[in-house]
Amino acid sequence: MASTVLVITALEDVTADWVIAALNARGVPVVRIDPADIGPELAFGFRIGSGTPLWSGRMRTTSKELELGEVTAVYYRRPTPYADRFKHLPQQQRDFAIAEARHGLGGVLHSLRRALYVNHPSAVARADFKPTQLQRFAELGVRIPPTLITNDPEAARKFAATQEQVVYKSFRGLPRGDDHRTGALWTQRVDPDTFDDALMTTAHLFQAEIPKAGDARVTVVGRRVFAQRITTPDGALDWRRGNWEELAHTPIAVPSAVEAALQRYLDSFGLVFGCFDFALTGDSDDPERWWAIECNPNGQWGWLPDAQDITDAFADILTRKEAAGHEDAGRP
Repeated sequence: MASTVLVITALEDVTADWVIAALNARGVPVVRIDPADIGPELAFGFRIGSGTPLWSGRMRTTSKELELGEVTAVYYRRPTPYADRFKHLPQQQRDFAIAEARHGLGGVLHSLRRALYVNHPSAVARADFKPTQLQRFAELGVRIPPTLITNDPEAARKFAATQEQVVYKSFRGLPRGDDHRTGALWTQRVDPDTFDDALMTTAHLFQAEIPKAGDARVTVVGRRVFAQRITTPDGALDWRRGNWEELAHTPIAVPSAVEAALQRYLDSFGLVFGCFDFALTGDSDDPERWWAIECNPNGQWGWLPDAQDITDAFADILTRKEAAGHEDAGRP
């Protein structure tokens, strides 16, 4: 039986394109699907019974057919939301079709017991909350900025009074607007004098600003670690805000204590891969100078100078040429 890598993502996904190209170069069978194509462009029939406890059956796209039993690895990236597929329907019908597709097709795609997931969507969901991330970093002995999550303006003012400077960060990016475009809210300094009852509308994340000398992006794939120091030309508070072509990247070594903590971090969530962001306050050889900001369990890395090495690491994991790490990582 053929060993196939199933890539689950939207049509336009440059990060997935890198991995698919590497797998194609190795002669590895790859099938790419977007579950939101459900309909004539994505048909399926899945079966299970008492004597056959694993899901079996076939999926058919406009160009390929795939037997579930052939899937040995799943690269789960960023599929299109089912809501986009059914947006033309009246609300009740739309909500019903979305739920049925997610629990039916999505339920099977989340339950391929013999496949290694990078990463399993349930693991991504567990690791996708910033409060959970910060707590896990602290539990593992990694330094984090003093943080307050609140909707109480008085609590926010009291917190700010104990810090030299406070920054605000959003938990998520801006959702799509009426023009169907998404947006971003960058890390920004805040003035406590502006805190008023408007804060009570929703949750806010405030942190003590770390007087950083630079940033670090650490990409961990299985047991392989890739780290780049990022320096902005103007010392920007948030390096993502400016022109990425002006960023300076320098390979750096991750202190062994930090690297070990990151491996334990991924293991604790059942993740195979993660993109970690750090603020550096001095000598990168000193683990006390590494301040954890967040981990994106489904991040992008194609813009980094070592993108090809990271791509090869993904291909190695997906083709089982390298162990994923923790024995439970990547399993449904």
